[in-house]
Amino acid sequence: MEKLPLEFGLDTFGDMATSESGQPLSAGQTIRNIVEQAQLADELGINHFNVGEHHRNDFAVSAPDTVLAGIATVTKNIVLGTGVTVLSSEDPVRVYQRFATISALAKGRAEITAGRGSFTESFPLFGFNLSDYEQLFEERLDLLVELLKEQPVTWSGGTRATLTNQEVFPKTETPIGLRVGVGGSPHSVIRAAKHGAALALAIIGGHSSRFAPYAGLFRESLKRFDKPQMPIGIHSPGHIADTTEQAMAELWPNYLASFGRIGRERGWGPMTYEHFANEVHNGSLYVGDPRTVANKIIETIQATGANRFDLKYANGPMNQKQLMHSIELYAKEVIPMIKAQLGSEIEITY
Repeated sequence: MEKLPLEFGLDTFGDMATSESGQPLSAGQTIRNIVEQAQLADELGINHFNVGEHHRNDFAVSAPDTVLAGIATVTKNIVLGTGVTVLSSEDPVRVYQRFATISALAKGRAEITAGRGSFTESFPLFGFNLSDYEQLFEERLDLLVELLKEQPVTWSGGTRATLTNQEVFPKTETPIGLRVGVGGSPHSVIRAAKHGAALALAIIGGHSSRFAPYAGLFRESLKRFDKPQMPIGIHSPGHIADTTEQAMAELWPNYLASFGRIGRERGWGPMTYEHFANEVHNGSLYVGDPRTVANKIIETIQATGANRFDLKYANGPMNQKQLMHSIELYAKEVIPMIKAQLGSEIEITY
């Protein structure tokens, strides 16, 4: 048996925010607010802060690594990562170089979460064909893994230029962490294990126990590939307030605005309050007062064997006061409750 530290993070996609009076804020102000949120998370001792990548008008962040570079200069301890880098439409060499630069600014606090992304706007934007979806990610992840070793790279594939004994700069003082983001594909779980990367499970619908087999598959696959046991993280949306009633009331109109739009685009049925409430009480929405949210995270950790939980705390056009209070409750009340029950390490069995 092995033990891994129990860690907690925050995720944001940079959802376009509003003022306290409900007026839309600019993308610029939304990004500046994210920097303030990260500063607060750092001051409160949260382990990780992750910024996602989107290329749509309902999200302010299309270049998360640039935002992270800004955050790196005003924080001291928190690990800064993406959630996710859409690697299929990126050049892995540039990804490495940008994160090596973030690592320099942050004195080693840099982490990449590489994923295929649940949105596809980046493919036509950067001239990629969706029919190459799998090949693009497979090849680019393979190259990124080699680049992170910081040795001369020889690589060839069908989606970018060949590299022959190529050095890439700058070199880092501390290795850059790598996670692979997975939404529910066994093949993706096995791929992460093959590369010896950490696993980030995105659970945005249904009960977390449905994903326990993926965690088990990951642990067994690591063993089969003769890799050391790696962290498993959970990414799920939520919102914390002083009472559960307040948390639900604050989140619901914003959740409806965000997921209602996504649902219409993807041909889903209309978003209803009944669906929202069911996800809060029985699914993957971590919404409520601190004790309610802590208990639900404990249940998820015990069901999946994960040692890290990242709360996607910004969901739809919420205001800064709501988000900052949610972060404060997460750090000061939720996390201590969880650690008081589970301890500071998770025992890994496989």
